[in-house]
Amino acid sequence: MNSVQIRSAERALSVGTWLIVAGAMLYSVLTVTPLMAAHTPKKWDWTAPILPLVVDAAVVIVVRLDSVLARLGGHGGRWPVVLRWMTGCMTLALNIADSALRKDLVGVAVHAVAPLLLIVTAETGLAYRRAITAAVTRLEAEQRAEREAREQKAAERREAAEKRAREEREHAAALAREQREHEAALAREHAEREERARREERDREEARERAEREARERREREREQLERERERREREAAQRRENERREREEAARREQRERQERAERDRAALLAGGPATEKLPEDRARQIVHAAYATGLPVRTAAELCGWSIGWVSTRYQELRDTTPTGPRALEGAVS
Repeated sequence: MNSVQIRSAERALSVGTWLIVAGAMLYSVLTVTPLMAAHTPKKWDWTAPILPLVVDAAVVIVVRLDSVLARLGGHGGRWPVVLRWMTGCMTLALNIADSALRKDLVGVAVHAVAPLLLIVTAETGLAYRRAITAAVTRLEAEQRAEREAREQKAAERREAAEKRAREEREHAAALAREQREHEAALAREHAEREERARREERDREEARERAEREARERREREREQLERERERREREAAQRRENERREREEAARREQRERQERAERDRAALLAGGPATEKLPEDRARQIVHAAYATGLPVRTAAELCGWSIGWVSTRYQELRDTTPTGPRALEGAVS
């Protein structure tokens, strides 16, 4: 049997065991919950499913850890056996308790099927897993022994082949050593001549490279100097442009301040005349209305300053709100 078949058998055992465990757990919860609800105070009857769930959780732990220990070839001692049988007996007792209390032998037999099947399945599954683990261990040991034997034979063959090859190489080396020594002497003389020629050529090449490197370094220094000079000129030009820009901005700000101050003076002059005793010319009245609108004066005050009616001034205010911004620019438009 190969490893694929063994894994398939273990998978079938595991799936079957867990199907039986799941079915027994579900049947146990459905069977024991009414019994617990009947023997629990009314206000605590919602705790009825807790006990069967706790017992079934212990069953799951036992089955899972037994399968792991069996796969690893270990043994947990006496306590796992005690826990396994205790949970099995508890499950059996809880499942048949209701029928036993009612002296229903058929009910006892029917409700004992799932717990007994769970107990026997747990024990049988553990035995199967231990047997499979022992068989797998034995099979792996046999395969390892066969592999080591094959490797040993292959190593012996390689060693014999290497020994023959080494002897042949040593014999060939002994025959060729003298030839090599003679050829080596000739080669040394030839190599010495070539080495002298190469040394001379290398000296000439180094002198040429040194001259080229010096020239290149000189050109690099000149280029760096020109680059530094160009960067200095660019920095100076950028500084001049920045100074000019600042001067233009300062002049613009100064001109704007002067224009605002002039507009303030013009507005103050327009509004300083006080209430008009008669209706002013329309151009003059419009300038006063513009100034009043820019300073936020009421319509009535503007009408008193220009001598025109409140309706006419209100119409001019509306036109200014629609077309002219408030503030100094309004005054500039009014007095321009």
